[in-house]
Amino acid sequence: MQTTMYALLSGYDGAAPAIGAPGRTWLSYDGLRSLTDEVRDSLHGMGIGKGDRVAIVLPNGPEMATAFVTIAQVATTAPLNPAYRAEEYDFYLSDLKAKALVVAADYDGAALAAAQKAGMAIVRLSMPKGADAGYFTLSSDTSGTADMSPPGADDVALILHTSGTTSRPKIVPLLQSNIAASAEHIRASLDLTANDRCLNVMPLFHIHGLVAAVSASLAAGASIWCAPGFDALRFFSFMKEAQPTWYTAVPTMHQAILTRAGRNTDVIAETPLRFLRSSSASLPAQVMVALQETFSAPVIEGYGMTEAAHQMASNPLPPRVQKPGAVGVEAGPKVRIAHETEDRLMEGTGEVVISGPNVTPGYEGNAEANAKSFFEADGARWFRTGDQGAFDEDGYLHLTGRLKEIINRGGEKISPLEVDGVLLDHPDIAQVVTFALPHPKLGEEVAAAVVLNEGSEATEKDIRGFASERMADFKVPRKVVIMDEIPKGATGKMQRIGLAEKLGLVESA
Repeated sequence: MQTTMYALLSGYDGAAPAIGAPGRTWLSYDGLRSLTDEVRDSLHGMGIGKGDRVAIVLPNGPEMATAFVTIAQVATTAPLNPAYRAEEYDFYLSDLKAKALVVAADYDGAALAAAQKAGMAIVRLSMPKGADAGYFTLSSDTSGTADMSPPGADDVALILHTSGTTSRPKIVPLLQSNIAASAEHIRASLDLTANDRCLNVMPLFHIHGLVAAVSASLAAGASIWCAPGFDALRFFSFMKEAQPTWYTAVPTMHQAILTRAGRNTDVIAETPLRFLRSSSASLPAQVMVALQETFSAPVIEGYGMTEAAHQMASNPLPPRVQKPGAVGVEAGPKVRIAHETEDRLMEGTGEVVISGPNVTPGYEGNAEANAKSFFEADGARWFRTGDQGAFDEDGYLHLTGRLKEIINRGGEKISPLEVDGVLLDHPDIAQVVTFALPHPKLGEEVAAAVVLNEGSEATEKDIRGFASERMADFKVPRKVVIMDEIPKGATGKMQRIGLAEKLGLVESA
């Protein structure tokens, strides 16, 4: 099994297409290898090398894909959401201790100001006119010396933040070997070959797109056609141009695609898919069946998370069964059930735990979180996913709920405490508790209950406007309930779980 990002690109036909995009010529595997050499030389000349952290803020598309792949072969990548606000960039860039920030040549957004404030090097990415998809050049005023040795299996390739409810967002370092292992697991699960082509509509600051779409395809010598983001109105025109054999998306994207499928039956018929993949949130059984009927192809639901470099379980390809409502069978790491409070494996319903070469070695600088999340049993080190579930008699995993209070809004994980912290900065808010509100398409939506300071006349619109100036849109509460007092549990703590029902926002089960 390959153990580094560099090894993922080796051994495939150099003339074969690797990276594509709308209206662009394909970047070949030889072109991608040459770009890797150019990026390495550029970064080394800027004093950036092994062990240095490079934040990347780029729009979705082929350059984001190739920036991740090439920079990860030289240094440590840290992709960030281009939708973040200034305060969020201030936090994430300082928390990462990044040495440099890569942005587009004409970028003048919030990440730039945050990086300059932190004293980071600014690296500009330019796309020469008429260049192949994903080709770019790098420039910077910075120079210096760097560790020019290639990263090894135990060096960090990718750093992402994950939200928690008991602490601030945690740093998840993923090693070269973690990414390589997960890419191979996904390649094997989907039986990817050089003949496959992925239509990527997933954001490339997210583990799903970076590993399932890009890295797994490269591990197979396959090609990736990179859309500029997800757009249900353009999806079928993308499909017609890309001629993919598969695509991967979150359930809300699949639902949006289904609403437009009826008027695009000709494209569906002319572009037969080998399979469709869904991950990052539970796929409703009805949606899985509708997708299978619409595309006349199997729907492969996967179960992933950042700490596992994405994939943990996956529904198998035919002739094995794809079970609606199940996240599949063990697909890479070992997947077991553990007691929710005791450090032991068990049968029946409990907390889902994993162990394998794709699992992060641990959260950075967070001994408390590591002590809670990892334990030793049966000769292996296990990671607690925070999800509750059980295996059926056929070995398919069914999730029954989350033990954690993270809000999963269509695959975007949101920390209630992070939202609390922003809302409590509002001068009229005395108390706040952010919680999950069930949503028919997204799975969950962000809601907040607040108690105002005496005499305040702040409205729900005022509070949402305040939040929208300080957080990415997906984190802003869509519902704000203004109350005289927030319900508390027996110990006096404000409880998030079940709060939507207590406030009469949803019907009781």
